Amino acid sequence: MKIRKEDKVIVIAGKDKGKTGTVVKAMPKENKVIVEGVNLAKKHIKRRNKVPGQIVEKAMPIDVSNVALIDPKTKKPTRVRLEKDKKGNIKRIAVKSGSVIK
Repeated sequence: MKIRKEDKVIVIAGKDKGKTGTVVKAMPKENKVIVEGVNLAKKHIKRRNKVPGQIVEKAMPIDVSNVALIDPKTKKPTRVRLEKDKKGNIKRIAVKSGSVIK
């Protein structure tokens, strides 16, 4: 999986298509990511002692195929390519602009 935590992504498919956000959590085994402010679901919390019951919105996982990384140079969605440098370190490269992603 080429998308990691704290990457800026845009949703390219689904009910939240076009929304952008940062990846809060990446789950490579399930091939899913949780994006801040995207794919929200309402969760009911039961009343406890003196704390009243309430309804909160929680970000749910979204499949990694439905998000695209935002190119840091052009600010548009891009695919990611992995390349090795001369020292053997793997770097992520934006396909559209060729810039290195941190």
